[in-house]
Amino acid sequence: MNRDLGVWTYEDCALVLIDYQNEMFEVIRSETPADLVELNVRLLAKTAKALDMPIVLSTVGVGYGFNGPTLPSILAELDGIEPIDRTSMNAFEDDAFREAVKATGRKRLIIGGLHTEICLTFATTHALKDGYDPMIVTDAVGGRSQVAHRTGIERLSHAGATPTTALAVNTELFRDWATPAAGPARDVIYWYFREAPKVTNAVGVADAEKQAASAALQGAT
Repeated sequence: MNRDLGVWTYEDCALVLIDYQNEMFEVIRSETPADLVELNVRLLAKTAKALDMPIVLSTVGVGYGFNGPTLPSILAELDGIEPIDRTSMNAFEDDAFREAVKATGRKRLIIGGLHTEICLTFATTHALKDGYDPMIVTDAVGGRSQVAHRTGIERLSHAGATPTTALAVNTELFRDWATPAAGPARDVIYWYFREAPKVTNAVGVADAEKQAASAALQGAT
């Protein structure tokens, strides 16, 4: 762990994604709308893939038939990652999930989960108890209400989890344009700059950034 450094690096982190299923997305009523939450989760997945980070993906209730699988658009970014289906609302109370997280060998966990006040809160609180250092991505999660979402974030912040945002995760993990990691990380950022304006105008993308993102796409085709 890099507690002395403070900032996080891709070498010491794993990405944990919990319960990104249609039934959860349908009832998001917090400040980040569901379509932007979906985009931000895809940003996290692309970042982890680009930087070769371990990923743990979990669902709840698929086997019992009361929830569907991970949203197809998110699952498409996670080729080769098998979801771990659970019955427990707290993912860390599921043996297979807990062992999968342990098997990553990473003590720093970047965690996203729907809903903020339940899936994210319970798993992150348990992760803290088990000695992990969790970072919660506040714009890649959502609650059934503004109050539920904000209360979950406040509870976790007081407990010791580190709040951040999806784009900040990408830039924090590589941090230096002169490093080898900057190339794949920049490709993901440019993808996000192309996609975000299609979803919302609440994410600022400068004209120069749009031009660079467009040029990168043209160069790749």
